[in-house]
Amino acid sequence: QVQLVDSGGNLVQPGGSLRLSCAASGTIFPNYVMGWFRQAPGKQRELVATITGGGSRNYADSVKGRFTISADNAKNTVYLQMHSLKPEDTALYSCNARAPWGYEFWGQGTQVTVSS
Repeated sequence: QVQLVDSGGNLVQPGGSLRLSCAASGTIFPNYVMGWFRQAPGKQRELVATITGGGSRNYADSVKGRFTISADNAKNTVYLQMHSLKPEDTALYSCNARAPWGYEFWGQGTQVTVSS
């Protein structure tokens, strides 16, 4: 079974930058769709960004222009580069991998806190 490990979360000031990483235990590219989700306390989990094996990217409107999702196929790793961070970006960020048959795998999550 695919295992995902999320890392890179930290405390950062508004306007700052952070890069999250999601490392997969096995080969997931190019057939898996990878994504980042986030969930704040008391809030519904929301999709932040996705990337396909073909390099097609999609973003939530709230992060468009500030966040960039990318993948290193050789390293089986997906990244989320975050710039111009806002307090409302504060959440637990989790990596997601969707298999061709529809099953989803999740990372353990990494906390991002944006505060002065």
